[in-house]
Amino acid sequence: MRIRSPSLHELHAFAATARLGSFSKAAELLCVTQGAVSRAVARLEEHLGQSLLLRQPRGNELTPVGRSYLELIEPALQTLESAAVAQRTAEGPTRLRISVAPTLATKWLIPRLPDWQALHPQIALSLAPYRRDEDFGDPEVDAWLRPGEDLWPAGITADYIVGRDIVPICRPQELRGRQALREPADLLSRPLLYHSNYPDNWRQWLEAVGVHDAQLKPSADFEQVAMLVQAVVSGLGVAVVQRCLIADELAAGRIVIPFDQPVQISRGYMLCTRRASQTQRALRSLRQWLLAQAG
Repeated sequence: MRIRSPSLHELHAFAATARLGSFSKAAELLCVTQGAVSRAVARLEEHLGQSLLLRQPRGNELTPVGRSYLELIEPALQTLESAAVAQRTAEGPTRLRISVAPTLATKWLIPRLPDWQALHPQIALSLAPYRRDEDFGDPEVDAWLRPGEDLWPAGITADYIVGRDIVPICRPQELRGRQALREPADLLSRPLLYHSNYPDNWRQWLEAVGVHDAQLKPSADFEQVAMLVQAVVSGLGVAVVQRCLIADELAAGRIVIPFDQPVQISRGYMLCTRRASQTQRALRSLRQWLLAQAG
């Protein structure tokens, strides 16, 4: 059977905008970005082949078709919301779906999940696909563990978890022989490997440890920390990375920290959640557990 009805995401975006008269107020209510609401309504209008809202400088007004459509869908949306609340109250186990940056997931989070399962057997965690340009509009995702600083959309709460400490790494061989690394400035004699999304890491670390006005010449860049670390292991050069992502390689002796002088940057991995969420109790448990793991 062909399904002709639009998605609930689009219907809720339209209904909220219709009631409140603006995309920004609807976004705050739904705990997503204004752009996510606007795009959802546009998809709904395209799906129906009808204009539902008149975009005005001071807000949005319903078209006659939009007003009629709202009257048709509002009772159904209210019924679905009531059913969801009733079912969640009755159920025991909770499922949290979180989106996590890939390297943090493989190097930091997943090795710790057995501890989570032992402490919270009633809360199942599953990993959602990670999007670098996330707009927090996916209703199927409960939380995001992603890099960032302090600016987040309205309706999103962000807690720093881990990842602000950066350190240099190299192969153990770089600390031996006549050309051994003996002070931070010696790193400039090696090929400098960069993270393509955060090319300023090298400059921040060097200046913080007293190496100023260095002439930095990137040898190569990589989009993920896992690739950057593997490039160091393979002998392509030296790098600056987040300390929380290299525990396995350090323990195995594949890399070393030549100068153990961590420098703290403003960017780190943040736990982002909606301020209004039906899984709020489970998310509080997740936040407390993540902070304990990072500590």
